Amino acid sequence: MPELTYVGLMRDELRGGTRERWRGLARWVRWVLVVYVIGFVEGACWHVLDLARGGIHVYAAFAPLPLQVLFVSLVVLDPLVVVLVGLVRPAGVRLGAGVIALDVFANWIVNWPQLQADPAWLLRPVGLLPITLFGVFVLATAIPVLRAVRGAAAGRRGTPRVLKRKVVNSSASAAGRPSGGRGPQ
Repeated sequence: MPELTYVGLMRDELRGGTRERWRGLARWVRWVLVVYVIGFVEGACWHVLDLARGGIHVYAAFAPLPLQVLFVSLVVLDPLVVVLVGLVRPAGVRLGAGVIALDVFANWIVNWPQLQADPAWLLRPVGLLPITLFGVFVLATAIPVLRAVRGAAAGRRGTPRVLKRKVVNSSASAAGRPSGGRGPQ
């Protein structure tokens, strides 16, 4: 009987090596995880580049303090998501969904004045549009990917499937007879 404690669940998530977990995933899940890795690496690079150019207060000119802290913390959180997703850990999918939700929300708050002044600001190829599209992609795929990753961690291939049960003749079972579909004997 599996252990239903937090430790037991974590042990189930860590079963098998990274290669086995990647092999245990359906092809579509592997592609989605690759997109996650590319997106979060790109995000981490932008935040590292911002910090290298402007220092710790690079976001002070346009973001309130809590959002500055978030943007700076993405230098650590984005690579952490990349590592956990690369290791096919369910925590990576969960953390990725949370991080991108906060990142998209914060970027919309910071860019709202420009959007009100010029709605075409949203259509710029760098900035709010790609962050928003990536965020929608991650949030839309997070639950099915999480289910598949949990299945791979437990040794099941692909996405969990509903098990089909053989229908038993209830009247024969109630009378104590075996149900063979042959009727009364």
